[in-house]
Amino acid sequence: MKKIIIIYSLLIFGVVNAQFIKYGVTGNFHKTSIVGIHDRSKGIFGANVGIFADFSLVPNDIYDSAWLYFTPQLEYAMQGENAEVPNMEKQQFHNSYIGLPLYIKYFMKNQGYKGDIYFMAGPRFEFLITDKRSGPASLTEFQEQKINSFGYGVSVGVGVKVEEKWDVFIRFDRGFSKIYPDYTKYTTYNRMLGVGISYYIGSVD
Repeated sequence: MKKIIIIYSLLIFGVVNAQFIKYGVTGNFHKTSIVGIHDRSKGIFGANVGIFADFSLVPNDIYDSAWLYFTPQLEYAMQGENAEVPNMEKQQFHNSYIGLPLYIKYFMKNQGYKGDIYFMAGPRFEFLITDKRSGPASLTEFQEQKINSFGYGVSVGVGVKVEEKWDVFIRFDRGFSKIYPDYTKYTTYNRMLGVGISYYIGSVD
């Protein structure tokens, strides 16, 4: 319940203080891995797709001139990794999540006006949808029977506006919560590095 209250409080903060709202769709192609577990593990390539909204947090007298935004995002995320065991079939640990990044997005200023380059950072929450495993048993399988359905971490990125409705960006996510709570040797967490695009569909004054 506390987690839900925190998330909604941040969303309400953004809506109440917004002067101007833009919304659209976003996606990225990334490499992801689960840190701290599985011998000879290798990251896998996947994708995220989602929707977002930019709520301006500064006065916006000129159309689309705000340089600071609160940007919540709702996404479907493919995550996980593969692992290799000598003389055995490859192990696969492929998970999917509903992700909720909550960014503060800052646009660099150009002669006092909003520029084309921006930085974004904020917490990210994730909710497990599927946990798919295949291949031979892991050496730590008995400690992997339980997987957390909720996780949290941080997401940061840098982007550039290439046209009026198109952005491109680089993004890095780092989890802080444990993936496998019963595994005690190391802390296991999700990690992702991706390149993506965003398309603005419309706006509301």
